[in-house]
Order: sequence, then structure tokens, then C-alpha cells
Amino acid sequence: MATTMHLDVVSAEEAIFSGEIEFIVARTVEGEVGIMARHTPFLAKLQPGEVRVTLAGGEEQFFYVSGGMLEVQPKTVTLLADTAARAKDLDEAAAEEARKRAEEAIRNRTGEMDYAKAQTELAAAAAQIRAIQSLKKKRGMGK
Repeated sequence: MATTMHLDVVSAEEAIFSGEIEFIVARTVEGEVGIMARHTPFLAKLQPGEVRVTLAGGEEQFFYVSGGMLEVQPKTVTLLADTAARAKDLDEAAAEEARKRAEEAIRNRTGEMDYAKAQTELAAAAAQIRAIQSLKKKRGMGK
């Protein structure tokens, strides 16, 4: 049996997940990290993207985070996200539409603030789409 650790995934709005896991993979500003129980403590800033979690027992779950912080302790991992959602709860059509709107705003930018906001929205939409696609692949529904 694999050694487990406790994970809490919390957004500004609600607690998304709390339970025992074997492994977590997340994208930080320094790159992608994989965490197992007894990992050296550290704190990292999260990039928008997919978070992959292997639950105790081997089942995988996927989450989307728009950014935030990842705190790692030897027996506990806390993911504090600006926005977080289970990949299965995301709407692919809405994410695709948001991506298209952001790309259009980048093409037709009128000011630096509009451009920065559009880039942020594009990154978030692309990350949501990647999380949805990962979930589909896991379930055998991928393209």
C-alpha cells in the first residue's frame, strides 16, 4: 500500500476537495512539480492550469486552478487557489467560447490593460480546456 498524505483544495469561494492522496502534480511558476508523502516542505506560486491527483487507492482526479499557492508539508498539501473546479464540472463549450473571445480581444487590442486582461483570460480558458481534455483521455473519450 502506498504512503498517503492529506490534500485540501480550497478556492476563494469554497472547499473543492479534502482527502487522502498518493500523488499530486501541479504547474508552478518554476515549472511542473510532483509531490508524494514525506516531501520536503515548500511554498510555490501556481500557474493557471490542470492539477492531477492520484487518490489513495489509485483513482485519478483532475482539477483546474486559475492560480494561487501550493503549500507542501511532509503529511499535508494545501492548494489555495484563486479559482478552482473539478475538471468534470467544467463546461468545455463555455471555455472554448472564452478562449475565442480572449483571442479576438488580443487581435483587436485597444490598450495595454485590455491586452493584459485578454492574455490572462486566454491562459485561463486554455488551462480549463486542457483539464477537460485530460479528464476525457482518462475516461477513454479523448480525440
